[in-house]
Amino acid sequence: MFKKVLIAEDLDSISQTIIQTLENLSITDIQHVKYCDDAYIRIKKAQAENEPFDLLISDLSFKQDHRENKLVNGEELIAAVKKTQHTIKTIVFSIEDKSFKINSLFNNLEINAYVIKGRNSIKELEKAIQSVYNGNTRILLPHTTTNSITEKSIIEIEAYDISLLTLLSKGLIINEITTEFKKSGMLPNGNSSIEKRLNKLKTYFKANNNVHLIAIAKDTGLI
Repeated sequence: MFKKVLIAEDLDSISQTIIQTLENLSITDIQHVKYCDDAYIRIKKAQAENEPFDLLISDLSFKQDHRENKLVNGEELIAAVKKTQHTIKTIVFSIEDKSFKINSLFNNLEINAYVIKGRNSIKELEKAIQSVYNGNTRILLPHTTTNSITEKSIIEIEAYDISLLTLLSKGLIINEITTEFKKSGMLPNGNSSIEKRLNKLKTYFKANNNVHLIAIAKDTGLI
């Protein structure tokens, strides 16, 4: 089982429950922080001392207070940590259940597991910890959620779509998106291909037009 675990969670009640879960798994070196900056500093320090953390368990949202922080949420924390210690195992434990946000964390940040907070989430978290330790990846618990996160939604929305929607949300027209895609080497990058993909996305999201599509993408956390 994991030997050294860091918890990034700003609510004491949840942190204590996670700590109890880890102790039940015979994990003894458990550390807890309430700020993402502190989590990042501890991970860097542990790595410098050749005593790195095996696992990071982090929430996504952290309430802002009087303190200024460079890293303000779990997504930024994990991105920074991955640059410092790419091999660290990561589990997100959050109330966020938007499928595209979760998919983005798996695809872009290569998290190992995502557990949605709920009635039985502590048992689900324990399952996720054991599963990640056993070498499994892309673990999503519970399997059924309010937003119906399915294999279909994970497969159909790709990095290409996110890039396309992001540029569209910035006010770029098709010709300008084509130019940007060609500069970055994104394929396909022809006007016709981009228009077809936009039409497919509008059908997929049941959007009436591009403006409606962008609104839906932002609401679901895709961009």
